[in-house]
Amino acid sequence: MKNAARFLLAEYGMLLVLLLLGALFSWLTFGEQHPEGAAAARQLTTHVLEDAPANPAVLIVARDTEKDTEFAISLRESLEAAGAGRIEVVHGQPADARRALESLDAAGAKLHAIACNEATSGWSVFSGIPEKYPALGDPRLLSPRAHRWPAFLKRDNLLNIANQIAVIAIVAIGMTMVILTAGIDLSVGSLIAFSAVVCTWCIREFGGGLEAGAGSMILSAAAAILVCALLGGFSGTMITAFSIPPFITTLAMMLVASGLAFIVAEGQSIYQLPDEITWLGRGANLGGIPNAVVLMVLLYLAAQAVMTRTLLGRYIYAVGGNREAAFLSGVPVKRVLLVTYILCGALAGLGGVILASQLKSGSPTYGLMYELYVIAAVVVGGTSLSGGRGKIFGTLIGAFIIAVIQNGMNLTGIESYTQKVVLGLVILGAVLLDRLKAKVAQTK
Repeated sequence: MKNAARFLLAEYGMLLVLLLLGALFSWLTFGEQHPEGAAAARQLTTHVLEDAPANPAVLIVARDTEKDTEFAISLRESLEAAGAGRIEVVHGQPADARRALESLDAAGAKLHAIACNEATSGWSVFSGIPEKYPALGDPRLLSPRAHRWPAFLKRDNLLNIANQIAVIAIVAIGMTMVILTAGIDLSVGSLIAFSAVVCTWCIREFGGGLEAGAGSMILSAAAAILVCALLGGFSGTMITAFSIPPFITTLAMMLVASGLAFIVAEGQSIYQLPDEITWLGRGANLGGIPNAVVLMVLLYLAAQAVMTRTLLGRYIYAVGGNREAAFLSGVPVKRVLLVTYILCGALAGLGGVILASQLKSGSPTYGLMYELYVIAAVVVGGTSLSGGRGKIFGTLIGAFIIAVIQNGMNLTGIESYTQKVVLGLVILGAVLLDRLKAKVAQTK
């Protein structure tokens, strides 16, 4: 029984931690929730049409936000399909709603209902309508019914967690391979910034800028990834050919890449980009799942296959477990180390492309502190800093643990300074656990 418990904790301990964190923040954020967007429109359609006369007149009121716009469009389409009569839609502030009511009153229109969401239903402009606008009658003020549910478990919040962690999780794949060889790469944050700058600079200078097509954007992204792979290869060459410690090499490359990003961008953000560039970072398919999240999942499946089914994966574990023994066994140690740093650089370049797509710009200030979050995801996911032990999917779990902690603290109103303290303690605890495991393994 004890052996089974130890096995479960060793193999699935971090997954259990992630589930417990999800349960904790679900409990802390349990409360009254108000439907938004299309969900609110579906619910409200039924309420509007209850006891409605033939061809009822309806006023839909929404603010100028993405969710409110989605709500207004969906509700209008649903009511038109159900046979409603005159449907007016007003976007904006209470003053805009007041002008719409005055216009309808002057036209002698009789309203059956005013359809609002939770935010607009509280506007004082809708009080005393029969006295202020007698021609409108006594319209029903309707808004979606609230329900109790954890804010943490709302679909939009869960997708937001996955989308926000996508860049860190993707770069962490390469970092996992590097750390498994008992190395480290401190340059990934600067490579993310450099990649974002190179990608957007190429689009602006050679791809047509605001008129750039899909082909030029793909080539620009490929160029950025290739340049970062070459810089990663340079770090790997310094480490393998001249035996410079990875910490020093990648620290120097962090400064070099950051400086190059500022030089290329001339210290400014690059934003002369077409709207289509946001497809990778903000677009969604497959039932609303963000494209960046789909890419992240595919890359983790590919990385898992490489690490468990290929010679390269076995070599990486062998080099990290015992470099001298691996060399004596015929493993091309230097070549393996070089490949891991190239892959880490390339994935950092891909992370920069995704970040540029999410923010629709490139800036040399991007990627700040990302190297620490990436390393934290790897370590929290169970990969040993001494090399040789760790799993790819453990890194994904580690990335989600960090994302869930940050998101949960945001939802519960914890300020950013305290969040840094908590994340620091989590990282320290993960490293301490790794050291305790190593000591236990040595005593056996």
